[in-house]
Formats: sequence, structure tokens, C-alpha cells
Amino acid sequence: MSDSREYAGIDYFRIIAALLVVAIHISPLININETADFILTRIVGRVAVPFFFMVSGFFLFSDWEKSEKRLKNFLKKTVFLYGISIIIYIPVNIYTGYFKMDNLFINILKDVFIEGTMYHLWYLPASIFGAVVAWNLIRKMGHKDALSFAVFLYLIGLFGDSYFGLIKDIPLLSNLYGLIFQVSDYTRNGLFFAPIFFILGSIIRNSNVNYTKINNFVALLISLSLMLIEGLTLHSLEFQRHDSMYIMLVPTMFFLFRSLILYRGKRVPTLGTGTMVVYIIHPMMIIFVRLMGKILKLEWLLVENNIIHYIMVTLLSTMVAILAVWWEIGRNPRGGNGPHKDYTHKNLDNKRDRAWIEVNLDNLKHNVTVLQQIMPRDCHLMAVVKADAYGHGGERISSYLNKIGIKSFAVATIDEGIALRKKGVVGDILILGYTDLGRTQELWKYKLIQTIVSYDYGRELSELGYDLKVHIKIDTGMHRMGIDHRNVEKIAQIFKLENLEIRGIYTHLAVSDSRRTEDMEFTEKQIGSFYELLKDLKERGVRIPKTHIQSSYGLLNYPEIRCDYARIGMALYGVLSENSHKPRLNPDIRPVLSLKSKLRLIRDIKTGESLGYGRAFIANKNTRIGIVPIGYGDGVPRNLSCGRGSVLINGCEVPIVGRICMDQLMIDITDIPEAKVGDTIVLIGTSRNREILATDFAANGETISNEILCRLGSRLNKIYV
Repeated sequence: MSDSREYAGIDYFRIIAALLVVAIHISPLININETADFILTRIVGRVAVPFFFMVSGFFLFSDWEKSEKRLKNFLKKTVFLYGISIIIYIPVNIYTGYFKMDNLFINILKDVFIEGTMYHLWYLPASIFGAVVAWNLIRKMGHKDALSFAVFLYLIGLFGDSYFGLIKDIPLLSNLYGLIFQVSDYTRNGLFFAPIFFILGSIIRNSNVNYTKINNFVALLISLSLMLIEGLTLHSLEFQRHDSMYIMLVPTMFFLFRSLILYRGKRVPTLGTGTMVVYIIHPMMIIFVRLMGKILKLEWLLVENNIIHYIMVTLLSTMVAILAVWWEIGRNPRGGNGPHKDYTHKNLDNKRDRAWIEVNLDNLKHNVTVLQQIMPRDCHLMAVVKADAYGHGGERISSYLNKIGIKSFAVATIDEGIALRKKGVVGDILILGYTDLGRTQELWKYKLIQTIVSYDYGRELSELGYDLKVHIKIDTGMHRMGIDHRNVEKIAQIFKLENLEIRGIYTHLAVSDSRRTEDMEFTEKQIGSFYELLKDLKERGVRIPKTHIQSSYGLLNYPEIRCDYARIGMALYGVLSENSHKPRLNPDIRPVLSLKSKLRLIRDIKTGESLGYGRAFIANKNTRIGIVPIGYGDGVPRNLSCGRGSVLINGCEVPIVGRICMDQLMIDITDIPEAKVGDTIVLIGTSRNREILATDFAANGETISNEILCRLGSRLNKIYV
């Protein structure tokens, strides 16, 4: 999705939603035509509150990594707003005799936590409870299952609302709903009503599917028309106990919201504050207009004429809202987003104070698109995010990939998988390595897919009694983990083990990166052995699950292999393992990671003076040295010392001199007279028109880029751009 500042359609519809809420509580058309008023206030008007729920879900859960913090801020703000609203309406409660009711304490608890202490304030506790329920459902189940569960809750609510007439004469159901109504007067609350709309908002924000304006409009028109028919039918049949919940309200809201986000432009954040004030204050304005009508003896005009009454209440509520917005602007002249932007920039400056990694998410998205284009039809990208996504940040990378449509991931360990689930990553997460049997319950709890590395391991997992999803690893010649491909009988027996759902079967190619004849022959033999095994299993009546063979080099050198998945790691991040590798396909993949630091000190040393540990560098001329605060403690190989490695500064390449220390290294900037303290140093990445690739960096350190990226230290801040 685009930047949230573009969603002008959402902001402007807040006005319509607020006007509909006021209409619900006044019935402006009741004196003209009761059916018209019912359509306006009891059918069309019912889109207002779900719209506000969806707005909250859309923005709260747009970035799952930040969602918990955003949720806490939302809850604090809403609780504060609710508290103020309760206080505002205490005089009204006193006037109406609220505090004289029977079972006062119990009723106050029920109203504060569920119903609201005024008829319209139910929305605030419903928002609080609904947001918490929705967030936990998404976190534990993922969007798809969370939506299914929310639909189930909504259906329960329907039969206590518009469809009550269907169950009121069924004793068992009537009694069950009677118990519900003892706790909550209505089912349009934070449990049955709100969660589905919070979740729909989140799904729309995180969806990668594009809809045209015309398609949305047609779908919205159809859904709204069906909701009108549904509402009028239920009303005529006298089924409704209340009229907030309709079956067609859900698709209507989906297509309405989808239509609104297609209308882009400059946002008006103050409309959020203004419409919320209208929502909270309008019942007070209803009372005020009634009072003025009585005092001025104009009740016939200001009260009994519902249209005039509606106009007056709306105008007065709007005036109060404008005053509230002016007050807010006075407190924060830069607008609602000002402080947040400054704080963000301050944070970025802090993250760049020593040494850091920059991760280019646009390049990551580009690589996904390019790699998907060279995959066979019906082959899906399985993102390999082990080892902290090769140093790129496993949780953040996986969340972003989720957002752009990737639903399959591979990790090395159970802890890596759990970390992704806790950050809200949905879809399949395959553990490529061994998981101790003592942690089987966690595999089940977090819905992780375990690799079966041997028959005995599979049998032991089966005997523990947990329903697990697994993939079978086949050894076709690499001779690490996996069951020998020739042991067909044992492999077939795994498919018969109880409690194991075999979701996949795969192998790993040992030399798919090589184009040497003997290595290619070995790879072809591995591929042939795997498919021969699948053939033998089929002949034994085994239903073949999803298959995968290729890693990054497997895809680039053997794109003709047709499997269900390709396990893509290094290529996803725009990097090859070595400069010498020349794969068959050379797609336009772009490096995602840059490694940078700052020039923090400049020293001038004279001819014959030494530098650093072991006096490894002795100047043969007057030399200008730059001190850079990054070292082998951050993952920079020590064997890049003494001129073997280099860095970029202001578009120029300069050598590393002396020995690399744990926390710093030295560079020769004698030939860069304009270099100054604070200049950015690039170890991997681009500086002006010069670039050091991860493969260059690795080659100078006598290793491969895989190792370099994975060893980048935890002290390095990660900045996503």
C-alpha cells in the first residue's frame, strides 16, 4: 500500500459517517416517511460505526512489527477519551435518575465496560475490547483464520440482533441468548460486532490485490442493494431485536472501504478529531436544542420538526468540533503528524551515530518480482529468512514479505520460527533443521512446519501425539540431514505415521552453484534420484505432497525444474555467493543491504610512525589516517587488515590500514583532502558512482558473501529505507 498520507477518501468519509451517527439518534425523516427514515437510519446509517472500526484496524495493524505499540497507544487514548466522555455526561445521568436504579454497582460496571454510560458511548468500550480481540486473533491465527473466527462471532451476534426472530422461539437458544443479554443488552458490542471490522481493515491494508474503482463501485452497489432488501425484509417480518447487524453489512463495508482507499490526495488529519468530537458531543447538543426550544417556546420548530432539529444539532456539534480542532492545532502548530516525524528523524540520526546496516525494501520487493517472473508456472517463492534473514533482520523482512504477498518461509531453528510468529508473520514457516523432541509442543502451538530428518525422528514425533505439519527431507547425495533416497520403504512408512500431516518433501542440491561439467552431472543425478523416489512412492499409492528442490542457485542454473516451491535466500537479497559464479540466468536482482559507518576522527602521522596493534602499519610518508568506529566485533573480517580490504568515502575507494580492531578500523585518507569528521564510510554498498558489492567484500576476506552477511553483529543498527 501507499503512504497513509494519501488516503484522503478515508478522511472525507469521516464527515459522512459522523452525520449518519447524528441521524440515527434523531431520525430526521420520521415526519416525512417512516420507511425512508428506516432506510436512512437503520440500514444505510449502520455503515458508520463499522467504518470507524475499519479505519482503526487499517492504521493500527498496517505494520505488524509496530502494531503492539500502536495498539497500546490506541487503548490509552481511547480509555482517556472514554473517561472524559463519562465525566461530561454525569450531569445528564443525574438528571435522568441513572444513579437511582436498582443494583446500581453492577449496572455501572456493565455500562462502563460494555454498554457505555450514555446510549452512544457503547462505541468506545467496543473499540477497546474489539481492538484487543482482533489483535490477538491476528497474532495467534493469522489474518485468514482470524477472519473466520470473527465471522463466527459475528454470526452469534446476528441472532441476537437483526435475526433474533429466528431463534427466539427455540428454548435452548433463547435461554442462551438470555444469558448473554444479562451481561450485555445488545450483541453489537466489542466481542460479537467490532472484531470482524478491525480485522477487515487490517486485511485491506495488508492485501496485495488491486481492485479498479469501477469494480469496487459495482460490488458496493450490489452489496448495499442486497443490504437494503435484507433490512426491509427483516423489518417487515419483525425479526429484529435491534438493527445494527446485517449479513450484507460485511461485504458492503469491505467494498465501501476498498473504494475509499482508491481516492488518494492530501489527508486532513484534523477531520479525525473533529468527527470524534461530533460523535461524543451530539447527544449533549440534542439536549441543548430541546432546552432552547422549550425556553424560547419554539419546540414546534426546533424539536418537533425533525429535519430542523437535525440541522441545528449538527451545526452546534460542528461548532464545538471546530473549537476542539483549533485548540488541538494551538497545542501542536505542526499538525498531528509533526512530532512523530521529528521523533522519527531523531531516531534515524541516532541509529547512524556509529555503524549501521541499511536495508532497501524497494530493492527487496523488486527482487521478489524479478525472481517470481523466472519461476515455472505454479511455483511459489519460499523466502529463506534464517540467520536473521542473512543479516537483514528476519522479523522485519518477513513482515514486509508477508505484506507484499509472500506466504511461505524457511528458517533454520524453532526459535527463529517462533520469533516470526510472535511478530505476526502468517503463512507456512518451515524449520529446515532439527528440533529437539522436548519442544514439540511449541511446534504445535506456533503452527510451525518441522522437517523430518530421519525415519526414527518422524516416528518419535508421531508418538508424542501432537498434530504436526511436516516436510520430509531426502538425502540425494549431500549426506547431511535427510533420509537416503534409496530407502523407499522407510520413506513410504513415514506417510502412514499418525499425527503427522505430510505437507512437503524436498532435497538440497550440493553444487548447484557450479557450472563445471562434473558438478552439473552430480546435480542432474541428485535431481533424477529425487524424481525417481517420487515415482516409486506414487507406485506404492502414496499421495505426493508439495515438492521443492531449488535454492537460489538451483533456480538460476536449473530454472526448468518444476516444483511447488523454490527456496530463495541469497538471490532474494540481491547477492550471489561469489563473484566467480556465472549462473545460466542473470536476472536484474539488486542488493538490499548496505553496511556503513562514520568517519569519527582524523589523525596525521609522520613518516616512520606506526599505527594500531602490533605496529602492523608503519608510515613511509606523512599520512592522514581516518578512524572508523566499526570492527570485527561488528562482523568485519579481521583478515581485511593491512590493505586487503577497502572502503568508500565521498565516492572514492581507500584502503584499510593496520590491523582491524574489535571496535574500530583505520583507513588511509591522505589522497582525500576534502574528507572530514562525520563523513559516511561505505563498507558494502554505493557511494556516489562507486560500489563495493558484498561479494567483493567477502572475496577480500577469503570467504563467501553468505558468511559475511550472516556474521554482521547485533551491535549494528538496522535502518529500513
